[in-house]
Amino acid sequence: MNESFLLNSYIFLHFSLFMNKDSDAEYLKKILSESVDLISNIDYLMPQIIECVNIITKSLKKGKKIILFGNGGSAADAQHIAAEFIGRFNIERKSLPAISLTTDSSILTALSNDYSFEKVFSRQCESIVSKDDIVIGISTSGNSINVKNGLQTSKKNGAITIALLGNNGGKIKKIADHSIIIKSKSTPRIQEVHRVVTHLICDLTEKKFRYTK
Repeated sequence: MNESFLLNSYIFLHFSLFMNKDSDAEYLKKILSESVDLISNIDYLMPQIIECVNIITKSLKKGKKIILFGNGGSAADAQHIAAEFIGRFNIERKSLPAISLTTDSSILTALSNDYSFEKVFSRQCESIVSKDDIVIGISTSGNSINVKNGLQTSKKNGAITIALLGNNGGKIKKIADHSIIIKSKSTPRIQEVHRVVTHLICDLTEKKFRYTK
């Protein structure tokens, strides 16, 4: 193995590593650009967001509660939103009643085992949801069967249903009273916009209770 070969191999390896770093940076920039573009162009959702905030506010002022659920990252979002309402988002005000149906491992595993995962939310809604409660189902695909079943049971109980969706709304948009649909088929991008939307909902709802303690 001569020195010329070793030198050329070193140069090629160094150049490849440099190009890979540049390629990785470009890839990340592309992802960030897609996310920023989606988030900065959600003006079309403002009427639905404001309408949902008004509906949520009216229900809470009547002494009703918010119920939330979803799968995977959407389950985490449901818990996150519930925490913002129970605690606070930005300002001090009275605690607002919100429950995520994705937190009790005993209930989730019992229902999945004894019934089916498709009934993991609907069975909970059957007993927990009351008339005029707000029930928020989250599904990036718009087709999560257990989310769909939970919303349908909630409607039977007289609740007002809101769906946070992607993928053109899927099947769930047909059964929810109000749908907020992100115009994307990418699950990560939909989740990112869902989080912005839910922050907007929490922020504006909270302002309606600014002077109540």
